[in-house]
Amino acid sequence: MISSRVNNIKPSLTIATNMKAQELKRAGKDIIVLAAGEPDFDTPDHIKNAAIKAINNGFTKYVPGKGTPDLQKAIQKKFKEDNGLDYDISNITVGVGGKHIIYNAFSATVNSGDEVIIPAPYWVSYPDIVILNDGVPVVVECGEEAGFKLSPEDLEKKITKNTKWLMLNSPSNPTGSLYSKSELIALGEVLKKHEHVYVLSDDIYEKIVYDDHTFHTFAEACPDLKERTLTMNGLSKSYCMTGWRVGYAAGPSNVINAMNKVQSQNVSSTASISMAASVEALNGDQSFINSNNESFLRRRNLVVKNLNETPGLSCRTPEGAFYVFASCKGILGKKTETGKVLDTDGDFMDYLLEEVGVAGVQGSAFGLDGFFRISYATSDSILEDACQRIKKACSKLS
Repeated sequence: MISSRVNNIKPSLTIATNMKAQELKRAGKDIIVLAAGEPDFDTPDHIKNAAIKAINNGFTKYVPGKGTPDLQKAIQKKFKEDNGLDYDISNITVGVGGKHIIYNAFSATVNSGDEVIIPAPYWVSYPDIVILNDGVPVVVECGEEAGFKLSPEDLEKKITKNTKWLMLNSPSNPTGSLYSKSELIALGEVLKKHEHVYVLSDDIYEKIVYDDHTFHTFAEACPDLKERTLTMNGLSKSYCMTGWRVGYAAGPSNVINAMNKVQSQNVSSTASISMAASVEALNGDQSFINSNNESFLRRRNLVVKNLNETPGLSCRTPEGAFYVFASCKGILGKKTETGKVLDTDGDFMDYLLEEVGVAGVQGSAFGLDGFFRISYATSDSILEDACQRIKKACSKLS
């Protein structure tokens, strides 16, 4: 009864881990949940008030799936002011969150057997979205020594006549790694030689960048490849609007038109109220983003410091997003007090959850074994407690 394409994919492990941890909390267990990619800050009042005003004004009917005119203009303005990218309104589309944008893009363009190059570590949904659309994910392992980033040499090796897309995510989920402009240009030089390959640039964490680092998007860094680039973004992370479900993209008109056709036959559109709120988010006061980032930066430093002080663990300092991707290779092979050997990063995550009530996600879920992801999008006190629990759990191993 169930289709083979569904049998070939896995449920999202980040969502599954979060749900399991929340169930344990509801059952009365003392659990710290660091598995979800969701800011703990509330949606800012001026954005919520725009939604309330829209409701009170009766803005509750069907809206264009590709976005209301006001929202499309706000997105057009954002790309111009933030990224130096000029797009016609016809080159812009809106979806039900960033994941939906990616799904629509692959559904609209990927034929059976087409390949999508995905650098690992990757966001857990990339490969499965490709598989759901009868494509072939081509995973390229990008280790910690490379900053978890794809090199031009490795990209060149993976391109074949069947390659349709390169998937890029910067800052990255799960690593927080950020591609510099020169690194993007170097990848672009490879792609110029392969005119059949398009780039999907996932910029969802664009505004969450730390220290002296500067965000660059692929089409800005490589303007010659703009017509082969779909630039995706959304309101969930920087604007603390995860539940509003708004993602958007700009790119070649043939790709955008095909995505709109797909959307007309699946969800039609995201909610009219969410679109109204998004217009205010993009056009209104942005000062809360810097304030939130100051908190994220403090939390990042707290977690990185504590994990690097824990025997068996190590952690590079991420440049953006709100995750650390820490190595637990120094833990693997050790025994718990009950005699269980922790052979894998999944074993280590199960141990942390059962022993000290800390829920994270194993690196193997993101395509790289021997690591684990922790989200620091929660309060300083909770993070400090979690880090002390992790230290305690590691100290019990032999």
